[in-house]
Amino acid sequence: MTLYGRKRPTAPLFMSLLVALALMMGTSTSAHADDPLEGPTILLGGGIQRMPAWLGADHQRNQPVPFIYAELPWHITLSTTDGLTVDFIHDSKWHGGLYGNYQWGRDRDELGPQLEGIVDSLPARLNLGGYLEYHFTVQFDVGTNVSHDTNGAGAYYTLYADYDLPAIGYLMHSVELQWQGMNGPAMRRFFGLTPQQAQQLGVNPWSPGAGSQQIALEYSAYMPTSLHTGFALLLDYTRLLDQAADSPLVRHFGNANQLTTTLAFSYRF
Repeated sequence: MTLYGRKRPTAPLFMSLLVALALMMGTSTSAHADDPLEGPTILLGGGIQRMPAWLGADHQRNQPVPFIYAELPWHITLSTTDGLTVDFIHDSKWHGGLYGNYQWGRDRDELGPQLEGIVDSLPARLNLGGYLEYHFTVQFDVGTNVSHDTNGAGAYYTLYADYDLPAIGYLMHSVELQWQGMNGPAMRRFFGLTPQQAQQLGVNPWSPGAGSQQIALEYSAYMPTSLHTGFALLLDYTRLLDQAADSPLVRHFGNANQLTTTLAFSYRF
């Protein structure tokens, strides 16, 4: 599960770096791709996302977001929902290799009047790691990815299953079920409270360890409006789990149920 945002100044830089890296690698190596007749597929656009103000929040905000989906030579894929992948295996069934993504934090305005100045603001971070997928059929695959903060101690591990639903006319759509866990530093970064913070908020301190963090069900759809244009829709329901859901931040000031809706318009190059 990827979070979007705009107010944190470092996050757009992370996305720009990912985009630039993928496009540079794709264009510079296209002449050496496995299939020289297979050109890149690039969809670019933008839209609006209604999302939790912070991970675990009970209130939402509307946020402009980019929409990027690119299949590039040398088995490079970049998207605003799944991050950057570079497939080193590219077998008919097995795929795996480099994985990268960005992770939004939270700022004072998003924390709201009850928490701002007490709970830490969190800058966005870039995560790098690896992934492995197995495709049972063209429509159904399962996979996992493991990543680590490039400028922090957080580690994240994810299991997921994707299924492409039968098309309805020109509508292409799919569902994904995803589970994510975190190590102790990542869990405490998002859901922990020091004794001093807890005293100011009138709740108990919270120092969670590694474990399950969330499970999510996602529905995504794409409806073309012409040969080059179309609308993308993303509906994501996330349920925080275990120590994340039990955090006083979530129990007293937030909600373990998280809903994100995204609508974007894209152009295919």
